[in-house]
Amino acid sequence: MSGKITAAFVVITMLALFSNFGYVSSNPAIAMGYDPLDICIENCAQCKKMLGAWFEGPLCAESCIKNRGKMMPECENFASISPFLNKLY
Repeated sequence: MSGKITAAFVVITMLALFSNFGYVSSNPAIAMGYDPLDICIENCAQCKKMLGAWFEGPLCAESCIKNRGKMMPECENFASISPFLNKLY
């Protein structure tokens, strides 16, 4: 009799354990989405680090805020950062 109870207990425990896998509450970063404004400002900071005095970081950040992150500067794309480059004499 105790063998049947133990086997039933093991089966019920295993079913309960495996049935809870569908209820895991985790939020991967990709599911949360992203804010284009944050990425735009981070890109401005990255370009400032890469290009130094040649790059107008505050002007880039102001442009991000004005355009709500729709215009993404990419440090290796001259067309996207050309408005923020200055001439050093």
